[in-house]
Amino acid sequence: MTASAELVKCLVWDLDETLWRGTLAEGDRPVLPAAVRDVVETLDSRGILQSIASRNDHEQAMARLEELGIAEYFVLPSIGWGRKSDAVRAIADELGFAYRTIAFVDDQHTERAEVEFHLPEVRCYAAEDAVRLAGLPEFVPRSLTADSRRRRQLYQAGFRRSAERAAFAGPDEGFLRSLDLRLDVRRASGDDLARVEELTLRTSQMNATGVHYDAAALGELTRDSGHEVLTAALTDRIGPHGAVGIVLLETGVSNWRLKLLATSCRAVPFGVGSVLLGWLADQAALAGVHLSADFRPTGRNRMMEVAYRFAGFAEQECSCLPERGGSGPDEEVQRLHLIPDRQAPPATMRLSVPDLAGPRLSRSSSGPE
Repeated sequence: MTASAELVKCLVWDLDETLWRGTLAEGDRPVLPAAVRDVVETLDSRGILQSIASRNDHEQAMARLEELGIAEYFVLPSIGWGRKSDAVRAIADELGFAYRTIAFVDDQHTERAEVEFHLPEVRCYAAEDAVRLAGLPEFVPRSLTADSRRRRQLYQAGFRRSAERAAFAGPDEGFLRSLDLRLDVRRASGDDLARVEELTLRTSQMNATGVHYDAAALGELTRDSGHEVLTAALTDRIGPHGAVGIVLLETGVSNWRLKLLATSCRAVPFGVGSVLLGWLADQAALAGVHLSADFRPTGRNRMMEVAYRFAGFAEQECSCLPERGGSGPDEEVQRLHLIPDRQAPPATMRLSVPDLAGPRLSRSSSGPE
C-alpha cells in the first residue's frame, strides 16, 4: 500500500484478533486491549467515523460490543459471512465517501489482499499496526471543530432521519415539512473559520469549483468589505445537522459574484444548495444587481452544476461581468450568469438570514408556517 496524507474519513475494523483479542465463533469471550480502546476513542473525537466488517454472527458480535461499552462508536456495522470487500464497499457507498478516504484494518493478510484487489483505493493496515493509527498523518485532521467532534452523532441522527423517511407514507415534501427544518445563515466569524476550511476540504460532490480555502485566506476575506463569507447550519426536530454549507460572495456595484458555493453531501436530500441559491437570487434582486457564479467541472460535482442550471444560471455575455485575464487557471472556470427575480420563501424549511441587500444588519425571515 502506498501511504497517503489525505484524511481518512472512515476506518473499518475487523473484529477477531484485530479490534479485540479472541475469536467469538470459537467460544472465546473476547477482550478489548486498552490501547485499542484509546485509538477508537481518539479517532472518534477527531471526527473520523468507524465501522466494522467482520465474519461473525451479527447478534453475538453486537452483544459483545455492547458488553465492552463500545458499540456506539461504530456506524453501519457489517457483520455476517460475505466478502470483506463487499462490506467495505457497502459502508463507503452508504456514507457517500470516496473509496480513497476509507481505511480497513484486519489481522489476516488474505482479507486485506481481497479488499485491496477489489477496492485498490482503500488503504489497508495490519492488526499489529492498529495501536499506532492515531499517530499517522492520514488520521490527523488539520483542525478540529465542534462539528467534527460530534460527527458520528450527526451521522447517526441522519440514519434515523433516513429510517423515518423510508417509513413515511406520503409525498417527499410532506416528510420534509414534518421535520421542521430550519436553516441558519450567518456571516462567518473567527470561530467559524476552521469549520469553513474543513468544509472546503471535505466537500467534493457539492463544491462548485473544487477550490479549497484555508482559514487564513478566509479570515482576510471576512475583513474585506467587498466580500461576504457565510456559513449555513441546519437543524430539525431530530437534532442538528451541523454546519452544512458555505458561501463566498464578492459584492460589486452591478454584479454579485458567487465565487464558491459548497454544501455537505448529507444536506443534499434536504435541498440546501437550491435554497441557498434561491435566497441569494432574492437578495440580488432586492439589491438591483445581477448574479454570477463560478463553476469548474471537477468530475465529481455534476450535481452542483445541475443545481445552478435549475436555478436559471447560464453561460451568457453581460456588461456586468468582469473581463477575463487571459489564459491560465481562470480559463477553466465557467462564468455563469443570472438576472435575478424575487423568490418565494422555501416551502420545506424556515430561514434565518442576514440582509445582504440593505444595511449590513442581521434579520430573520420565515418560510410558510
